[in-house]
Amino acid sequence: MNTLGQQFGGDWTEQKLDCVSKYLSAYTKIMNNQPFNFAYIDAFAGTGYRKVMLDENTNEIMFPELDSQEVVNFRQGSVRNALEVQPPFKKYIFIEEDQDNYFELQKLTQEFTEYNIECKHIDANVYFTDVCHKNWNKHRALVFLDPFGMQVEWSTIELIAHTKAIDIWLLFPIGTVNRLLKRNGDIRQSIRNKLNRFFGEDSWYDVFYNLIYEHSLFGENENWEKIGSIFTEIERYFMGRLQTIFTKVATNPLALRNSKNVPLYLLCFAAGHPKGAPIAVKIAEDILFKELQRGYLPVQRD
Repeated sequence: MNTLGQQFGGDWTEQKLDCVSKYLSAYTKIMNNQPFNFAYIDAFAGTGYRKVMLDENTNEIMFPELDSQEVVNFRQGSVRNALEVQPPFKKYIFIEEDQDNYFELQKLTQEFTEYNIECKHIDANVYFTDVCHKNWNKHRALVFLDPFGMQVEWSTIELIAHTKAIDIWLLFPIGTVNRLLKRNGDIRQSIRNKLNRFFGEDSWYDVFYNLIYEHSLFGENENWEKIGSIFTEIERYFMGRLQTIFTKVATNPLALRNSKNVPLYLLCFAAGHPKGAPIAVKIAEDILFKELQRGYLPVQRD
């Protein structure tokens, strides 16, 4: 399942949008012949961050490996791509917590008057806590979760999975997770709590660290050390977590790297409905595989 030994050419943001757009097109064609009200939900629909973002726990610049243009382009395109899909969704729900971005987002309702567009000024975790508890018997949805960092908690992903009616494309911030995993294992409690909420459990520590015994003049010492193949293990661990709650998960997530070949995200797909999941995952896996084969060269594994 390891996908991290690949090097991407070109703009990784375009690769992300291209994969999701292809799936949206296939999804609406299938759902148009089904007796459901189906919606597209973009949980972080802002049109781009143009300011330096600081991690709330470390107070460090988030993704210093991104160049300025990549920051600008990071979140542009997903909303408009969804609105251009034919046939269209029955409803579009765009969620944005940032007030300035939310006001810009509302202009879409004036531009695309023929569509049923609903903009929500709310935290995505709070929104899904409410909507996932509703009756989904006659409803289906495709959710796009592309946070800049670790804003989506595991409890939110779990709620989405439990509806058995929602498919998701998820950008997993593998770069952020790796930076929080200090090499010597000395992770302060606030960061541990953040990772616990993000993974939905605390067993991640025993997966990502080995206990090393060192001999000295004063006896034997025990020290924790981050494992060498950390990116591969993070991927394997998170994909395993998804498989515990969703009906079916694409086994070939797409590793997205920046222009310096630094892994930033995994583009993951998971399906909820037992009947439709096999077809949904097959379509997603084909899209991800074809994107991977578009001339990308293998590089040395981490």
